[in-house]
Amino acid sequence: MENLDPNLTIAMLGEQQLLQFLQRFSPPDVVGDDGAILMPQPGHVLVVTTDMLVDGIHFCNRTTSPGDVGWRSAAANLSDLAAMGATPLGLTISLGLPASLPFVWLDQFYQGVADCLQTYGTAIVGGDVSRSPVLTVSMTALGEVLPHEQILRSTAQPGDAIVVTGPHGASRAGLEILLQPEWGQKFSPAERLALKQVHQRPRPRLDVLPILRQLTPHRAAGMDSSDGLADAILQICRASGVGAEIQESYLPLPASLQKVLPPHQAIEWTLYGGEDFELVLCLSPSAAQTLVEELNSTAMVVGHIMAGNEVSLRRLDGVKHPLSLQQGYQHFG
Repeated sequence: MENLDPNLTIAMLGEQQLLQFLQRFSPPDVVGDDGAILMPQPGHVLVVTTDMLVDGIHFCNRTTSPGDVGWRSAAANLSDLAAMGATPLGLTISLGLPASLPFVWLDQFYQGVADCLQTYGTAIVGGDVSRSPVLTVSMTALGEVLPHEQILRSTAQPGDAIVVTGPHGASRAGLEILLQPEWGQKFSPAERLALKQVHQRPRPRLDVLPILRQLTPHRAAGMDSSDGLADAILQICRASGVGAEIQESYLPLPASLQKVLPPHQAIEWTLYGGEDFELVLCLSPSAAQTLVEELNSTAMVVGHIMAGNEVSLRRLDGVKHPLSLQQGYQHFG
């Protein structure tokens, strides 16, 4: 819609007109019945993931425009599919909407979702709407993957190299700039924009999957780093019953953060900042080297998997420090 009345609310629009509007963002041959029919390719398994975002918890108007909320919501779900090795089939959206919500907010939100999904070749295939006192977005993404190409947290083995597909800490820095613009003056205009974009419009690493599928041996354990790099490594080790050692000298710090932040803060944001949406993968050393070479400068080996259950960071002085789940974001911490 163009030239929307900023005073038009969801209540003024009404349920039927709202549904007609939402269906414009879906393929006409998929929506309209009680459910969508999707056909995975023969031999593939279905992957389903759901993510919920709540106003005031996961986003706010100080840092995230409606279009960015839409993009981030879709990207988070696509990142979960990438973390499983799955190609997207479609996405459903369920919304809890305050009656007083301006309709223009919803229009911009859906445009952000559509922009993200179009970038990655998938579409909205259904959903639901309900009145709610708190603006809530719940998305479910569906994907497909061949059984032997699944990426699981539970298959890491001692001797595996730990590969990170890109730098960490940029999203945390972008959020800080949005919350405290005066702090962001330490960066160049181009760096400020790039860091904000990492936070507002993250890029799910679906581009890594075709390269992984060509690796021999193919086995890969892993997950995405939406809750932080340290969290991802700890979760993989816990699920696989192994330990790990990460090298401080190999941590994937963005160059702009190294120039501005004290070393201890740059390391903290890299390990625990969260919402960078990269992949953390455990591969054989030969496969890891091939992946790093294929991804050029964006990927690096940061450590290795070990027997036992100790997960630690070896600092530049040689001293080991345990990684902690408690330093990352905790919903009920």
